[in-house]
Amino acid sequence: MILWLGPYLALVGVLVPQQVARINPTQKADIIAVMSTAAMIVSTIANIIEGALSDRTKSRWGRRTPWIVIGSIGTAIVILFWGKSTTAWEIVLSDCVYMIFLNMIVAPLIAVIADRTAPKYRGTISSIYALGSATGQYGGQAVASLFLPVPYIGFIVMAILTALSGPLAALILKEKSTKDMPVEKMTIHNFSESFAFPVKNSMDFYLALFGKLFMQTAAFAISGYQLYILTDYIKLQGGTLQRYVTIISIILMIGAIVMSIFSGPFSDKIGRRKLPVLFAGILIAIGSILPTFTTKSWIMLIYAVIVGIGMGMYNSVDQALNIEVLPDPKTTAKDLGLLNMANNGGQVFGPILSAGAINLIGYNGIFPLACSMAIIGSILIAFIKGVK
Repeated sequence: MILWLGPYLALVGVLVPQQVARINPTQKADIIAVMSTAAMIVSTIANIIEGALSDRTKSRWGRRTPWIVIGSIGTAIVILFWGKSTTAWEIVLSDCVYMIFLNMIVAPLIAVIADRTAPKYRGTISSIYALGSATGQYGGQAVASLFLPVPYIGFIVMAILTALSGPLAALILKEKSTKDMPVEKMTIHNFSESFAFPVKNSMDFYLALFGKLFMQTAAFAISGYQLYILTDYIKLQGGTLQRYVTIISIILMIGAIVMSIFSGPFSDKIGRRKLPVLFAGILIAIGSILPTFTTKSWIMLIYAVIVGIGMGMYNSVDQALNIEVLPDPKTTAKDLGLLNMANNGGQVFGPILSAGAINLIGYNGIFPLACSMAIIGSILIAFIKGVK
């Protein structure tokens, strides 16, 4: 988790925005929005197909491992080409190809939680997953800030880390052979089912899907433009800018890690998933709105403390909640892939909506946007009936 998510957030949150600003400083926000949109479309399709195919994979290394290993190597190669992009279209294309390989890691890896975890421990395992998520997400950005003066070295480092993720996951997972696993013959009909959304007993599934979409949109509305917020809204430059990117990322990471350690097991103990998620949504909303009121640099540190705690609490329980709203255990990876569309969608809609807010209002329009998204997400999750 750390080895693929860290590089991903380092790239899309720090190194690529810097690259875009260097190529076209006047249209940088719009280019990021276009890149995010194209990547989301590709990522959504890839996630569903690759998740469904991993459900059907027969190999001596198991269902998930071959996809994870191949995905990590392919992703690393793409990163090296991405770092050499000199035009906006090359950056957009590189991100799209990157997403094809990245989802070979993501879709099967998420399915492992459902494959191998008893229901009563899902909060704890989700918490461990969130711990890796927090370390990768915010630690990656902190590390990336060190390479702002030498960006392509940063791309190389991120490629190496990603390449290691698949082989290490294979060693840890130690999947059993699925060569003798019964698999229905692939036809046009059952292949098309890989794209089918559940229709029976699925209301909770869709509430979780759209709740997750709004929560992730809230997160990425700000983090997707963090570098530009610091340069164009807070007005930081040079060493001060680099220092703040690092400090904010570390604060977010520490808050998320601390809450990841405690929230999942606490959720298991009290037998509730929604309560921690709802409280997390409130914290994310509060933290997101604060920078509206001042452009002083310290406000971004307060934002980081509150949102870091909220995201840590949310991510630590979110995967357990997602598994418990799945309508059919036979299509676990496919349905989790559909739920993961909310992550992809948030990574796209966040920057797109933020770009609109910037063009209409200015950078101070991003923060009430993120706040409202977190509130709507929390309300949707509150309406889930089949999970306490």
